[in-house]
Amino acid sequence: MTAQDGVVRVGPDPHPITGDPFLSPVPPGSGWPGDPAAPDTPVAHDEATVHELARTAPTLGELDARVSVCRACPRLVDWRESVATQGRRASFAHEPYWGRPGPSFGDPAADTLIVGLAPAANGTNRTGRMFTGDASGDFLYAALHRTGYANQPTSVGAGDGLALNGIRIVAAVRCAPPENKPTAQEKATCATWLGRDLELLGDHLRVIMTLGAIGWNGVLAATTTLGWTVPKPKPKFGHLTETTLHTPTGHPVRLVGCFHVSPHNTYTGRLTPGMLDDALLSLRP
Repeated sequence: MTAQDGVVRVGPDPHPITGDPFLSPVPPGSGWPGDPAAPDTPVAHDEATVHELARTAPTLGELDARVSVCRACPRLVDWRESVATQGRRASFAHEPYWGRPGPSFGDPAADTLIVGLAPAANGTNRTGRMFTGDASGDFLYAALHRTGYANQPTSVGAGDGLALNGIRIVAAVRCAPPENKPTAQEKATCATWLGRDLELLGDHLRVIMTLGAIGWNGVLAATTTLGWTVPKPKPKFGHLTETTLHTPTGHPVRLVGCFHVSPHNTYTGRLTPGMLDDALLSLRP
């Protein structure tokens, strides 16, 4: 066990793909596949610093780096790090855990954005990649492959060769929350990161698909704050519900709803593979 920058870490343990040893949570800039941060990436410790670091992030890459080291929400920081060090699932007990906020994943030049809810404690919080390492991710990436957005149908862990084409994935909340339930304040703080993401995409963005109502409401909150034109009354989430938002320049962006890929929906048949395929195909120009 070691302490670094005030963070207690355990390990090292071998990465399941590369075999390289890593502490848990993973120190930024230590070589984890796809880690966007460096040891000197600035860290947000409160809501005000989130606003400042988001506002001044010059690129999506730097934004991802700052997101991936954020410590602004104490409850979320405590939870994600306690899972990474003490609460690992037995089947992953000998793997290192990312234990940090999840950065975006996908094609940096994409004009299509998927917005999910939040990382899973033993999924993204373990692997460091959005929707990777749990049943939700298995369902989503298989569909992305079937519809031509992914080069392979599986997403096991960072460094496994997966690449996305034309699409990028973020979450409304970037840290794993206890019981998968972020608080209103946590959602509001993280919406600042999402807002800067949308601002940097600007008029290049063509369509957003949200997985679930939290992502839908997060997008509407962020775009309203940015001065986008949002229909009134506020559009309600629903599967394949669609509305059009407009950036401050008048550029149209489609907003499409899709049921979340959680086991609660996929195991019960509320969301089937065919339904998800149809939603993804509807995003094409």
